[in-house]
Amino acid sequence: MNKSNNEQTHIPCAIVTGASSGVGQATAKVLAANGYNLVLTYQSNEKGIEETRALCESEWNDVQVVTVKGDIANEEHCEHIVDRAIKHFSRVDVLVNNAGTTKFCNHHDLDGLHVEDFQRIFAVNTIAPFLLTRSVQKIMAKQEGGVVVNVASTAGINAIGSSIAYCASKAALLNMTKSLARVLGPEIRINAVCPGFIQGDWLKDGLGEQAYEKIRERTEAASPLKATTTADDIAEAIWMLIQGPGLMTGEHIVVDAGKSL
Repeated sequence: MNKSNNEQTHIPCAIVTGASSGVGQATAKVLAANGYNLVLTYQSNEKGIEETRALCESEWNDVQVVTVKGDIANEEHCEHIVDRAIKHFSRVDVLVNNAGTTKFCNHHDLDGLHVEDFQRIFAVNTIAPFLLTRSVQKIMAKQEGGVVVNVASTAGINAIGSSIAYCASKAALLNMTKSLARVLGPEIRINAVCPGFIQGDWLKDGLGEQAYEKIRERTEAASPLKATTTADDIAEAIWMLIQGPGLMTGEHIVVDAGKSL
């Protein structure tokens, strides 16, 4: 059932980037279950984004889902995403900067990373969240406020991850989250979640199945809770940051079963 713009203004709207699989898909599902209209971005996985749409609609029959295909490393595309949200729903209440990229490269292999690798990884993981946050700032400030959640990584804290470039991009994202918190308040809260090892195809495809299983087993053995996270675990943490605490901004929470302790 389609609703008019006037009716839609009373329903919260969330933008979730990288929503065709993994954490983005799980987050979209949680938001739909809690009554949010959605603008979901993806780059190439059309089958995955349609699966996300179906999951969201099964959570809440009246959910309105707009999907936007493109590259968030492109400034004009970031602006287009927010324009689509305003056009369809007349508001933006939540932005989840989830989309990310990496190059799997052993940290000892300095020659394995090229300038283009750093530029692409930073463009998606750090610059795009800034561009999208900048684009939602005005509409959120005009409303009763809004919330931004950046999906960072424990790689940004402990400098262990798929590559040095990836670690650096997530560290920059955490630093930027603090900087933005100072200037976005009091209308907008912005925080970050830092997942550790996340079960799923992204790491399995990047590491190879054998290495993936070895690292998963080693990580679980070294974690106080003897576990590794799933996309649903991270989505739960993102939802927690969206709900509150109302006076929490510029912070990050680590979700890794205690591995970083």
